[in-house]
Amino acid sequence: MPPTLDLVPNILAQKFDEGFDANVRSKFFRGLDFAGPEGDPGWFGPDSAVWYVHSHFPTIMLGLLAASYIEGLDPSISWMGYDHSRLAERGEDGIPTGNIDPAGAQVRLGHSLSFFIGTAYGSTQTAERLARTVRAMHHTIKGVRPDGVRYDADDPEWLRWNYATVVWGLATAHERYHRKPLRDIDRYYGEFVRVGEALGGTDLPKTKAEVADCLHSYLPRLAVTPIKAFSTGPNLRDSKLKPWEPGSPFFDWAARDLLPDWAQKLALYDPPNPLVLHARRASLWLTLNTLHETVGPLREFRQAQARVANGTTAPVASTAPTAPDPMRTREEAEAMA
Repeated sequence: MPPTLDLVPNILAQKFDEGFDANVRSKFFRGLDFAGPEGDPGWFGPDSAVWYVHSHFPTIMLGLLAASYIEGLDPSISWMGYDHSRLAERGEDGIPTGNIDPAGAQVRLGHSLSFFIGTAYGSTQTAERLARTVRAMHHTIKGVRPDGVRYDADDPEWLRWNYATVVWGLATAHERYHRKPLRDIDRYYGEFVRVGEALGGTDLPKTKAEVADCLHSYLPRLAVTPIKAFSTGPNLRDSKLKPWEPGSPFFDWAARDLLPDWAQKLALYDPPNPLVLHARRASLWLTLNTLHETVGPLREFRQAQARVANGTTAPVASTAPTAPDPMRTREEAEAMA
């Protein structure tokens, strides 16, 4: 007897959870607590805009991809990734080959997901641990670009740019592709500042308008470097990636389509005609929401809901670091993850 229709979503949800467990959760969520302690609201709590936005996993994925795209328009970010990130494929001599390392890309995505899910609705201790780990990694990222400009991941200007790109990407993907987006998106912008402050950011924008102004103010220092150009636009034409895979031509289009007008011009984004553009956006909207409604929120979100089902304790007053971090080597920082 064929399965009834109401069983199909359960089967799909099970398959998704099994795949997520094998490829992400078992590798990048180790030691993260979502189920306890009872009553712990974490950094935000169940009534927050952050819990609502981050519970829609497909738009979080798209938002992070869009954030990564606009972030890389800063040449220093491009060189930080080229010199330090696992994203760059490296030869036996350790020198980048110019190609993307698929395994490294999976590691980067896995750590990003664990951070933005764990800080959203993990326990307070989990969120603090994740922030300490990322700060430790940032402390090791320092160098000099080929043009002689120094970069430092602890630079307040860089931290502000990085924060603005992330909150912009997550909020913009939510507004365009969530079935029921927040009516007051500034709630999300205002709450999410806690994440930027936990990473050492100061003087951070707190509203949609402030974030838009912040991003635009960096335009004079932005550029499409050869590193960036290699992985976008026509250079992906012969990509073997499937449309739904990060880094595919379709997701490259989706990320560039979310960019502000000035960033689209910088990235040489040539939108299709209005009918095709509407069809693409409608197709992506339907796909993302069907996926979300079929598989439901992640197991971690359901655990967090159960954790606070009987009420919450008071949240921490501030997420900003209260003392300088100990300096660690790259190996020691990676061991914290």
